[in-house]
Amino acid sequence: MSHFHVYSLPVELLDTLTPRNLVNEPRPISPSPTPGASTSTTGSRACNVCNGATFVDVEEQRVHFRSDWHRYNVKTRLNGGQSVSEVEFSKLVDGLEDSISGSASEDSDSDDSDDAIDALVNKATRKTRSQSPGQARASAPQTALAWFHSPPATQLGVYKALFNSGVHQNDYLSELKGMQHGGRTWAMFMVAGGHFAGAIVRVSRESEDEGDEDSSQRKKKPKKPKSDTEVLKHKTFHRYTTRRKQGGSQGLNDNAKGNAKSAGAQLRRYGEQALRDDIRNLIQEWAEEIDGCERIWIRASGTNRKIFVDYEGSVIAKGDGRLRTFPFPTRRPTQSELSRCLMELTRAKTSHLTEDALRAQDEAYLASLPKPKPVPVTAPPGPEKPKPVKLSKEEEILREKWSRLLEMVSKGRLDPLKAFWEREGPNLGGVDTLIPDWAGEKRSTLLQLAAHAGHEDVTDWLLENLHADPTVDVPLAKAGELEDDDSGDASDSAKAPKGSRRTAYDLARTRAVRDVFRRCAGAHPDWWDWFGAARVPSALSKEMEEERDEKKKVRRKGLKDKVKEREGKAKPPLEPEPKPVVQEQKVRDPTGPRKLGGASGAVEGIAGLTPEMRAKVERERRARAAEARLNGISK
Repeated sequence: MSHFHVYSLPVELLDTLTPRNLVNEPRPISPSPTPGASTSTTGSRACNVCNGATFVDVEEQRVHFRSDWHRYNVKTRLNGGQSVSEVEFSKLVDGLEDSISGSASEDSDSDDSDDAIDALVNKATRKTRSQSPGQARASAPQTALAWFHSPPATQLGVYKALFNSGVHQNDYLSELKGMQHGGRTWAMFMVAGGHFAGAIVRVSRESEDEGDEDSSQRKKKPKKPKSDTEVLKHKTFHRYTTRRKQGGSQGLNDNAKGNAKSAGAQLRRYGEQALRDDIRNLIQEWAEEIDGCERIWIRASGTNRKIFVDYEGSVIAKGDGRLRTFPFPTRRPTQSELSRCLMELTRAKTSHLTEDALRAQDEAYLASLPKPKPVPVTAPPGPEKPKPVKLSKEEEILREKWSRLLEMVSKGRLDPLKAFWEREGPNLGGVDTLIPDWAGEKRSTLLQLAAHAGHEDVTDWLLENLHADPTVDVPLAKAGELEDDDSGDASDSAKAPKGSRRTAYDLARTRAVRDVFRRCAGAHPDWWDWFGAARVPSALSKEMEEERDEKKKVRRKGLKDKVKEREGKAKPPLEPEPKPVVQEQKVRDPTGPRKLGGASGAVEGIAGLTPEMRAKVERERRARAAEARLNGISK
């Protein structure tokens, strides 16, 4: 037999099946069941998630599926935890500050109830992890199929969606055995792109009826074998809802960009409303059959799903435990697609691997799992970072004044600086006060800052008017930082070796700023120790500046004379040549043939001359040009 029907598996095959787990992990120890409930009870009138709770009829079972107790156990089992009894669940609820709704009332699916259940599940998960830290085991990859093994080399795969919600994988085999008897029906619905397909199908054979009135007639005719599945009702229809060549429904487009006002948009909105009404009317018509279905399969997007559930008077409740989605990709909703999906769900997948091959797969998978990371050793807490000191109002005002002062000095704004200093200078401590450390300046005084910035007028005002001290040293630590960026014109003094003391004069990067120091040293030699502590090499008077300017003029004149002499030696004077005799040219007949374009004046002047005469004229022109250049240089 190449294909096995899930709901009619051979008995001899069922007896040999065992759960096929990728990693053989021990079955979790279940808590002792509540009195009157048997853990071995299986079938459609029992809940294997909630410690084998049994029910009298289908309605009671549905009420249980909607209860908070069942939903809590389902989420706990999915997270690898253990189910609790109804008494234990009541104690957990009492432990919460905000209790959740008690039973399957109309508000059992409210958001508050879901939040409370999630809080209980998270609390139980944290407690389980704290009791057994570092004991995480490799688990099988989560796939849509549950596999069973039959020796020696047969494996069956069944979709997990066929089992009851929240059933542990170790209970799948008992669930599968319970699925082999009793008639079962499904409801299958698909909607996408304005297409709808729905059907009520029978997925398992009904038990043989006895005592039929026509039994004598049936004995005469051979029985026809009943098929495993049968479509009892089906319906398909289509509405215009999607935007052609653009994709997406009209409702999604309206939500994203606002309501369009075209005729096509109105037709699509009408089609969406009509499609919704048609589907709901069909579900209402099939309400009795849907109520008796074991599974309800729905393929719909997030917005289309509201067509089936969560509306006033809906036949299918939002939290119905029978709801399923197709665990594989589907195509356009059609009757043939529903039939294909039905065959895919009810046909067991088969493979034929030996036990050695299965063991090799397990070992290969375990070898591919990443090794657990070592638990990081928490380092002792380091020293706490100092918290920023909260400044008083006076300190904030003082810092603002210093910031304004440093900005004016560094940018060379002399006039605002004079006005500011007359008003605020005495309050800042004088011109020789060191710049505060919080300012982040590499220089120590205002004079050093102005000299390094290269502002002659600000430096002269600080020296002459405010008598700034030029002997203050630049701190050694900061001097080392300034070694690379203080390079400028060649200084008149020897460059200080690295690490030695430096002053404001050493920070000057232009000759004009250094001359300011030398002039002040010459005009006021008794103010400071200019040539010692201030490191000024020499004084500079007006006579010395005039003498230096005169030397510059003489030097420039000598350079010009040398240039003239060099050019004269390079090109000897040309002998005067007789001027060429220009022959009169005949006037051409204006009516005669002419060449296109005209000739420049220079070309017309030598037109008609012999090559020797043309060369003489060209040499004369070059000689005149050279003479004109020499005259320009001598001036």
